[in-house]
Amino acid sequence: MKLKRKKIKPIYIMLFIGLFLISLFMILPFFWMVSNSLKSTKEILLDPKHLIPVNFTISGYIKVLTKSPFFYWLRNSLFITITNTTVILLTSTIVGFVFSKFQFRFKKTLFLLVLATMMVPSHTSMIPGFLLINALGLYNTAGALIIPSFVNAFGIFLSKQACDDIPNELIEAARMEGASNWNIYTRIVIPLIRPTIGALTIFTFLNYWNDYLNPLIMINDIKKMTLPLALSYFSSQHTADLSATMAASALIMLPVITVFLLFQKQFIKGIATTGMK
Repeated sequence: MKLKRKKIKPIYIMLFIGLFLISLFMILPFFWMVSNSLKSTKEILLDPKHLIPVNFTISGYIKVLTKSPFFYWLRNSLFITITNTTVILLTSTIVGFVFSKFQFRFKKTLFLLVLATMMVPSHTSMIPGFLLINALGLYNTAGALIIPSFVNAFGIFLSKQACDDIPNELIEAARMEGASNWNIYTRIVIPLIRPTIGALTIFTFLNYWNDYLNPLIMINDIKKMTLPLALSYFSSQHTADLSATMAASALIMLPVITVFLLFQKQFIKGIATTGMK
């Protein structure tokens, strides 16, 4: 008995080709960046559109790793990003759990106020934020980039939406068994909203890892800079070492790729299920 092969519909073939072309279009800038990091600055300026280096060189990477405080910048970025991500995950999931499963006065009003902060452009709070940080004596310290980030409205909203999907009967059953609110949070809520936590981890990590404007305002010491801000180290008013700049940019991508690979499954699941009832 011969098995009939399922025919692939032309629409699926066209969809696959379209997605493949879009993927190539999105990857091209990253490939161009890595390619330029393996060229000399002279070759980049003479033929910037040539993707394959004529003369491979790692001089840009050598300059970044040996002739600049790259590891200070890496340490600063990792410390600030990991601290902010950890604190935001903790505060967002706790506050989201409270807003979802607890009843108290002005609950809806407070949640609307949290959502309202998402509508305010972050640029409008930069000057007041700088004045406050300066008054507290935190200017030019890591605390200037960490303390204002302890609470994140988007994280609270995302966590509340995930907690809303947890049946109230499950929470009540745990309370009847004598479980404390902390035990319910750690043993029931956290495992059930893990996909959302994975998605929020990637969003938060990317946000603070790529942050340029806040470190530019709050930091003025070269060794205290973060990696995005430190890219200007290889440029001056009249010249720019493009090979070193591209090499530093390629190195900056490595932690981001690592985080995405670690949380890829949770990220995709979290995006697919967040907000679904």
